[in-house]
Amino acid sequence: MRLRVEFTTEPFDLDEPPPHAVAVREVVQGAELDAVDVGPFGNTAEGGAEQVLGTVDALLRTALENGATRVSLQVNVVEGEG
Repeated sequence: MRLRVEFTTEPFDLDEPPPHAVAVREVVQGAELDAVDVGPFGNTAEGGAEQVLGTVDALLRTALENGATRVSLQVNVVEGEG
């Protein structure tokens, strides 16, 4: 099964990425995922279920440990994939 996770961390800072955003970006970019898109207002990552779920655990822990006060995420099954 393939999954796609979309997530944001808060608080936002439009002038400079906060520590939680930088730390989570490193987690996601270092994960064994097939597709990663990191942006200023939202992030997406896609891959196998085990990889995505493991990354979600790591990104939640990392965000909270680095000062995030809120993490919003959505996980979807990618249609048409085995």
